[in-house]
Amino acid sequence: MVSNLKQKVVIIMPTYKEAENISKMVPVLFEKEFPKIAADMHLLVVNDLTAEGTDDGTGDIVRSQMKKYKNLHLLESTKQGLGWAYIRGMKYAKDKLNADAVMEMDADFQHPPRFVKPMVEAYLNGSDYVIGSRYIPGGSVPSEWAIHRKAISYFGNLFIRLVLLKPKLHDLTTGFRLTKVKGVLDKIDLDSLMEPERFAYKVDLLYQSIKNAKNVKEVPLEFAPRTEETSKFSMKEMISTFRVAIILGIKDKQKFIKFGTVGFAGYLVNAFFLYIFASRLHWPEVFAWAGSTELAIINNFTFNNIWTFKKEKITGARELFLKFIQFNGTSIGALLIQTVVGSLGVSLLGQQYRQLLLPFIIVFLVLPYNYFMYNVVIWKSWKLPRMFGGKRVIKT
Repeated sequence: MVSNLKQKVVIIMPTYKEAENISKMVPVLFEKEFPKIAADMHLLVVNDLTAEGTDDGTGDIVRSQMKKYKNLHLLESTKQGLGWAYIRGMKYAKDKLNADAVMEMDADFQHPPRFVKPMVEAYLNGSDYVIGSRYIPGGSVPSEWAIHRKAISYFGNLFIRLVLLKPKLHDLTTGFRLTKVKGVLDKIDLDSLMEPERFAYKVDLLYQSIKNAKNVKEVPLEFAPRTEETSKFSMKEMISTFRVAIILGIKDKQKFIKFGTVGFAGYLVNAFFLYIFASRLHWPEVFAWAGSTELAIINNFTFNNIWTFKKEKITGARELFLKFIQFNGTSIGALLIQTVVGSLGVSLLGQQYRQLLLPFIIVFLVLPYNYFMYNVVIWKSWKLPRMFGGKRVIKT
C-alpha cells in the first residue's frame, strides 16, 4: 500500500472541440468526485487546436475554470492525433507536475466520473497498473449500442487478448487506465509508441505497461454512450489497432515461435528415427525411444544455438562441446519423460498408438520442460529471482 496523502494523481484528458463536455466535466470532477478520494487529484486538459490555432472555445472554458480550481491545468498544441495528445500529457504530468500516477480519461462522459475513485483506490492499495474493464462482473457496454457494435467490441477485444496471450486480462482495448509513474511509465519510450496518431497506440502503451507493472488490477467500468456528438472510432482505427496487436504479439513471442519451429523439426527427426529403430530395425522399445530422442536433442541444440538463441549464441569448439554435454545433461529430463511415458503408453495402449503418443508427450510434457531449461540453464536468457530477493523472472 502506498502513502495516500503524498500521492499525486493526474488525470490526462485530451480534448478536440469538446467545449460542451469539458464545461460539465470539470465541475463534476472537482466538486463531486475528487473530494471523495484520499489523494492529491489533478486534471490536465490537453486541448488540440486546428492548424490555424483555433478551437471551439474549449481552451477558454478551461482557462476560466482554472481560476476556481487550483489543480486544473491546460496544455495546448496543434492537433496531431489522440496518441500524441496523451503522450504530451503524460510527459508534462511526469516532468512538470511531478505526478506519482497518471490516468487516461475521455472528456465525453463515456468514462463516467464516478469510476475515478475505485481506479485511484486500487492504485493506493498497491496496484501499479489499473484497467477500467467493461468485461468483468460489474462492468458493461452501453445497452443502446447495436448488436453489431457490441459484437465488434467484444470479439475485437478477445482477438487482442489471444494475440498478446493475455487471457487473464479481460479488457485490453479500454481507454480508461491508471499508470504508476515510477517503474512503469518512466520505463516507456513514449515518443516511440506505434500509431500515436490513432487509437491503436493504446494497445502498445498497455502492452508495455503490463510488462513493467508488478501488480495489474482490473476494476469494473460501466462504459457510457457519448452525451454529445458521435464516436470517433472507425474501421480504419480498428484495422490499425489489430495490426499493432499482431505486430506486438509476433515481436513478443519471436523466440518462442523459433523455439517451436525447431522443436517441430526435432519432432520430425524423433518420429522418423523412432519408426526406423522400432518398426524396421526392431530395437527394444526403450532403446528405440532413447535413440530417436537423442537424435532430436542434437537437432535441437544445433538449430536453437544458431537461430532461436542467436543473441546468446555459444561459439568456440571447447565451449560448444561443454555446452553440448550440459545440454544433454538437462535433456536427460526430456529423455526420461519420453522414454518412460512412451514405453508405458505403448505397454498400456499397444504399439499401434506409438506415433500418436509422441506428439502428446512432446507438446504437453517435453516442450514446457525444454523451454524452461534452455532459457534458464543453457543460453541463460532468463534471470530467475534470488531465493529471498523478491524479484520477478525477467524474460527477453
